Amino acid sequence: MDALRKIKIYPLSTAANPVLMTFVDTTEKSMDSSSLHWEGNLQFWEVLNRIIDIEPPVDKFLPMYGLLATLGIEKGKPFVPDARMKNILESAAVEGRRQMMVSAFDSVRPDRLAWPDRKWEWVGLVPGSAQFETPAGIDLEARDRWFAQAIVTSPAMFRRTVGAGSLYWLAARDRTGAYLDGGKSYTLRIPQPVPGKLFWPVTVYDAETRSEVQTDQDEAALRSMVELKDVAGRAPVDLYFGPTAPDGYENRWIKTIPGEGRFAYIRIYGPEQAAFDGSRKPGDFEEMK
Repeated sequence: MDALRKIKIYPLSTAANPVLMTFVDTTEKSMDSSSLHWEGNLQFWEVLNRIIDIEPPVDKFLPMYGLLATLGIEKGKPFVPDARMKNILESAAVEGRRQMMVSAFDSVRPDRLAWPDRKWEWVGLVPGSAQFETPAGIDLEARDRWFAQAIVTSPAMFRRTVGAGSLYWLAARDRTGAYLDGGKSYTLRIPQPVPGKLFWPVTVYDAETRSEVQTDQDEAALRSMVELKDVAGRAPVDLYFGPTAPDGYENRWIKTIPGEGRFAYIRIYGPEQAAFDGSRKPGDFEEMK
């Protein structure tokens, strides 16, 4: 944090007498950055129209601008859909969101599975590509899947190279294949040592918003450098997730809310060979009866 505070950002126009940007420490603030409030209704199109209007055109998107113009979204023109068009656009926003959620959490692509005997999935289905390019074009399903889950990409996030960047695995289902349920309690066994040179966390998200879980515990991750910093040796570590903490393991537990779907990521930074060859892989989420 001290290193971050030394960074100075200011408008170039104030270079002679810099007007510094104010940094806000959000460590103790509750945050929900979900776009859920507008992604499945007419406001989706209103937000899109505003972006089209203020951003400069991008040449490779010219065909899409043409399609949007047929819906009444055109740079420099007001967006005033009539009642019929509003109904069409609202229905399209709902259906589009549903399709994105299927891509995110109900794909049947065989290349999504990290291992045949686990439910963990690769989050990046086009290894090493931040824009989902393949020799044949753009993998639209892979792009939709990631965008619905998390939006932002980086080449380092999708590498499958020993020692480079980071590695992400997704769990949306438990060992039996059932979707993770915020009303149920689960245990997750992580073999030790985790094959990463730097650090690793397990983070839990709300499947509806795709934001970190929001509870009065105000925690969404169990991290090797914080909550799990006392883990040592080669014995597997059990982590816990559910509405109530297991006695004696409150410091290895993430609270979830009944009635809400869940998914989780494991991230490994500086992954080692054992992360790729299957010799050291996490267990699946298992329901605690």
